Amino acid sequence: MAPFLELTLLALLFFSSHTQAEIFTSIGQMTDLIFTERELVKSLKEYIEAEELKLEAVKSWANKLDMLTHASTSDPEGFLAHPVNAYKLMKRLNTEWSELESLVLQDPSDGFISNMSVHRQFFPDEEDEKGAAKALMRLQDTYKLDSESFSKGKLPGVRYNALLTVDDCFDMGKLAYNENDYYHAVLWMQQALRQMDSGEDAKTLKADILDYLSYSVYQMGDLPRAIELTRRLVAIDPSHQRAGGNLRYFEQLLSKELRDMGRSQRELADERPIQLDTYERPKDYLPEREVYEALCRGEGVKMTQKRRSRLFCRYQDGNRNPRLLLKPMKEEDEWDSPHIVRFLDALSDEEIEKIKELAKPKLARATVRDPKTGVLTVAHYRVSKSAWLEGEDDPVIERVNQRIEDITGLTVATAELLQVANYGVGGQYEPHYDFSRKDEPDAFKSLGTGNRVATFLNYMTDVEAGGATVFPDFGAAIWPRKGTAVFWYNLFKSGEGDYRTRHAACPVLVGSKWVSNKWIHERGQEFRRPCGLTEVD
Repeated sequence: MAPFLELTLLALLFFSSHTQAEIFTSIGQMTDLIFTERELVKSLKEYIEAEELKLEAVKSWANKLDMLTHASTSDPEGFLAHPVNAYKLMKRLNTEWSELESLVLQDPSDGFISNMSVHRQFFPDEEDEKGAAKALMRLQDTYKLDSESFSKGKLPGVRYNALLTVDDCFDMGKLAYNENDYYHAVLWMQQALRQMDSGEDAKTLKADILDYLSYSVYQMGDLPRAIELTRRLVAIDPSHQRAGGNLRYFEQLLSKELRDMGRSQRELADERPIQLDTYERPKDYLPEREVYEALCRGEGVKMTQKRRSRLFCRYQDGNRNPRLLLKPMKEEDEWDSPHIVRFLDALSDEEIEKIKELAKPKLARATVRDPKTGVLTVAHYRVSKSAWLEGEDDPVIERVNQRIEDITGLTVATAELLQVANYGVGGQYEPHYDFSRKDEPDAFKSLGTGNRVATFLNYMTDVEAGGATVFPDFGAAIWPRKGTAVFWYNLFKSGEGDYRTRHAACPVLVGSKWVSNKWIHERGQEFRRPCGLTEVD
């Protein structure tokens, strides 16, 4: 029951009980009831006003979502191809719909609550919202995009406009702050402040933005700017519980630094807006991070004229395979050494749609094989969902498997099932090897088919921006093209691993990336790919 209505009814019950206790016998006491009733009427009007405000808020939300869902349902995959749309969907369903639920719960609304109860099991949770936010930051880093690019929807190849509000940017910054990621906290709090200073309305208080921003800037080692921001905070909220103490602490630290350097004059704060390159991004666990991300942007690709002259295209008939004689496969060299080829028209549109249809009900968080135990487990560096399809699932899968065998000349009888993967917002798979190394001999032991000798990768969609397959060791970048497939050997003929084939799936910036992998194993290839005489043959 709504609070104002509860107060009203309680008051009425109170006074009705007292009228039976001889209140009516005293006009003086009864006149008090007149003023009490006036207060009850006032409370009742406040309740009605609150209900009307609530209804207006619900109407506004419904109208906004009506327009949004009209656009999103007309092309769900295209709509979600924009990473900001994907993030805001996570945020709406995890946070904002819950806020609306709380608003409606102020008064019984059985229909809405029952609907919420039925659908809640399918809602994203806090971890989903957090993951989507981190994906935006990952895209920001990989493609060197400032926060405004996301906030204003300035992304390449987008079909749907999507904006981040002050409150969205603040939430992004707060999430980074709570993860002790002060680098991204600075970027997003700065963007929230920039939009608020330009006049955008927000629920977030400027004091809160300055509070988080000043401390994050301090954590990045920029004391002069931290002092300047904290002074702004004190100016708008002199009673702030931390601002005064922080300001004195920052000023003492700066004075000590100046004394230690033998200087007496204080540095002026840098008045230039904080940009991506204002502070250095902290190093992480991946040694080739810079090379990998540069290749994802199309930078640093080592395709020289000399190398290009060694690349050719041809018709591939699978060594006169009967199934390829009348319609040989078109093959293009993507790289000379290690040799990587691309097959054109490897999958038809109809086959792609059938594979996606079969995979969607089975999609689950993609896993990696633990190098020590061989057990499949999820990992933060692989962000996608995958499903495994076997030939018995549908004739299309059997046909695709047979085609891979015909094209490569390798048996797929000992290969892994066809793995279908879909990369969502910021989806990626950081640099990794497909084969098992000497320090992880049990990686594929349970399969009993030896190591992964080769990789056959089908691209099932075009990707508007990002999503390349890159090889940091030798500087190659291969871009997705729908219906094509790329193929390379992971092992030399000697059985030794080709460590040059360490590769990565770059984060998808705009688009929805679907691929299907066939990992071909050693067993059964003895006469199809005989052993070489040297280690790297």
